[in-house]
Amino acid sequence: MHKFLEFTHFMSKEGDIMDQETFVAVRKNEDGDITHFKTSSGRELDYEQALEEVQGGTIAGVNIGEARNGRPVIRGNADGDPTNNLDSLQSF
Repeated sequence: MHKFLEFTHFMSKEGDIMDQETFVAVRKNEDGDITHFKTSSGRELDYEQALEEVQGGTIAGVNIGEARNGRPVIRGNADGDPTNNLDSLQSF
């Protein structure tokens, strides 16, 4: 089985062309909340690290929203396909 890495290119604030990763797997706590993410390059990020990466533009396919309690929350970009929602990603 071949493993393919998925990257999207974006321009940094400094004008450099950079690669964006995607989230490919998640880890959840006993309440079912996502606590960690695995990226397409194999990096494992806790939720705070993932928030920083999404805000910095290094992760494709997601955005930052606001939860009911006012905290920032990572959400998949709406595309009408529930099979690729963050909650539907495989566990690691």
